[in-house]
Amino acid sequence: MGDEDEKYDGMLLVMAQQHEGGIQELVNTFFSFLRRKTDFFTGGDSGAPEKLVKDAFAHHNKLALKAHKEKQMKQEKEKKEKAERATKLAEEERKKKNDDGPRIQELTEEEAEKLQSELDKKKKDEDKVVSATTNAEKAPEKADEEKGSESEGEEDAKDKDKLKPNAGNGADLPNYKWTQTLSEVDLVVPFDVKFRIKGRDVVVDIQRRTIKVGLKGHPPVIEGQLCNEVKVEESSWLLDDGKVVTVHLEKINKMEWWNKIVTTDPEINTKKVCPENSKLSDLDGETRGMVEKMMYDQRQKSMGLPTSEEQKKQDILKKFMSQHPEMDFSKAKFS
Repeated sequence: MGDEDEKYDGMLLVMAQQHEGGIQELVNTFFSFLRRKTDFFTGGDSGAPEKLVKDAFAHHNKLALKAHKEKQMKQEKEKKEKAERATKLAEEERKKKNDDGPRIQELTEEEAEKLQSELDKKKKDEDKVVSATTNAEKAPEKADEEKGSESEGEEDAKDKDKLKPNAGNGADLPNYKWTQTLSEVDLVVPFDVKFRIKGRDVVVDIQRRTIKVGLKGHPPVIEGQLCNEVKVEESSWLLDDGKVVTVHLEKINKMEWWNKIVTTDPEINTKKVCPENSKLSDLDGETRGMVEKMMYDQRQKSMGLPTSEEQKKQDILKKFMSQHPEMDFSKAKFS
């Protein structure tokens, strides 16, 4: 296609874009222009305008069909070449596999006896390695059991003074109670007063690392440094029935269970926390996976068993041992 053919493409494209009715409307506009602004229909011999249109149509129709046919042939050629390349590649791969495959070789009686002797010797050596490997595997397992038992005893001694979590994974303390999920903490603070409390009587100050809850003119029920940081803008409090203040805290770290509200509170044993499946299902896939891994590792540790990372290392080592039976692991130390 020459430059002359493309000379007015920009202007014509703008015109075409303004015709929502498509080609039919564009053609109609063009002939309307010829009728109103030129003598195209009346300036020549009878039938001349029609002949001119037909000749132009026939010329460009022929060019369009030719271009379309060439495009189809090109696509078919590319498709065929692609298929041929794929076939050739598959054939090369098949030949490669055949070349790399086992080959049958005829042996003399002397060579066969020698080969059988070598195989018998290798089998005896393998049996020795397997026996040594089994002993090596049993030794660390026994040590792990003893270590786990000791670890469990230490953990129990360390946790024996901690509170057992309440049904909401928090604690019921003398002056208030609290519950938690992985993402939030809720406090319920009842006030033993003889009058109905109003909002203006309540003092609640929530900061990123501190909290204070109480009544004006009375010592605070809760005051101190929080166990962990909270999102102040997403935390809130509510006066319920004129007697109880409920405080909602939004955790910043949504991967950790709190063991207390303020640092002066008694601790709960977070190993005994029982998260609800419905809460886990609210998390996105990646976070949920991390939380479940963390919970699994926590349970394993509490029972003196290997964590997921330790298990992974043991599996890799066992796989390596099975792939290399010729190596002697009988004196190997595992950790």
